[in-house]
Amino acid sequence: ILAKKLLASQDVMFEKEFLDNVIKVAPMHDLGKVAVDDAVLRKPGKFTEEEYAMMKKHSKEGAKVLRKVLAEVDDTAMQETAVNVAHFHHERWDGKGYPKGLAGEEIPVEARIMALADVFDALVSKRCYKEQWTPEDARKEIMDQSGKQFDPKLTALFDEHFDEFLEVMRKYPDN
Repeated sequence: ILAKKLLASQDVMFEKEFLDNVIKVAPMHDLGKVAVDDAVLRKPGKFTEEEYAMMKKHSKEGAKVLRKVLAEVDDTAMQETAVNVAHFHHERWDGKGYPKGLAGEEIPVEARIMALADVFDALVSKRCYKEQWTPEDARKEIMDQSGKQFDPKLTALFDEHFDEFLEVMRKYPDN
């Protein structure tokens, strides 16, 4: 939804192919979690510092795996988009994310899109370590993090088109 709305927006110019690639590669963003011990992935409650350090490695590992897996793919733009989404989807607009502490527009836009979508999905989904939030509470949290965790342009699009996010949730209730 965010990628399509960016394509339609007047103030940001993106090629349709780029945004199509974002949509194609988004499901691969957490591929690096295969390198994280299942005991950590399934742990209820807060991580220890050591466990959190292990979890944070998933973005770098995902980028590394995607570079290898997609090396033979002719579409280099899709490769780069996939690697960027996996590697940088935990960076924060304010520079307090990981793995590199990038800030603002230093963060590839595809990763900024994935960051917001990933957090919304995590908030509205039940996890072993947390209960499911209502969509409205998740919306409020995302809007509260505009300019901190998330790109303000993307949070504005998210807010403006929130009903479309709800439609997708209704269409795919188990995701």
